[in-house]
Amino acid sequence: MSTDNYAEVQSHTNLSSVYLGLGTNLGDKQKNIEVALEKIEEQIGRIISLSALYLSKPHGFKSNNLFVNCAINVETALTPLELLVETQSIEKEMGRTDKLLSSGYTDRIIDIDILFYKDFIINNNPNFIVPHPHIQERDFVLKPMSEIAPNFIHPVLKKSISELLSRL
Repeated sequence: MSTDNYAEVQSHTNLSSVYLGLGTNLGDKQKNIEVALEKIEEQIGRIISLSALYLSKPHGFKSNNLFVNCAINVETALTPLELLVETQSIEKEMGRTDKLLSSGYTDRIIDIDILFYKDFIINNNPNFIVPHPHIQERDFVLKPMSEIAPNFIHPVLKKSISELLSRL
């Protein structure tokens, strides 16, 4: 085995599987998703699987703009906190302003949510909770997730993505 191949094998052993949810309801929505996916590959890691694009109505606020949503599985060497910093950096690079305004949710160019980081449960910071605390309530998350990971078990709820979707 060459040294290069050995380094490649070594680097793959430190990768974590994460699931991200992407959404956009402003501008060229398909292009927004494509740009976000390119930036994720550059800054976060290799995309292993990508769901289809799903249309959904705004959740938690009123808008005439429908959302385009998808879910992806990414292999990353980043820690959970590094992943949060990178997803927020991509959102800002693409023109996203504050994630939550005092008035609640708003229209957005891109939203990247960390849905799952392996089977980790992270809840020691109210601004960073993994798994995402509202997955089980949102069909625009569960539908794309069920396409790429129907048997993934929610580490808190102990139910598969398919089971959670069937309960909506």
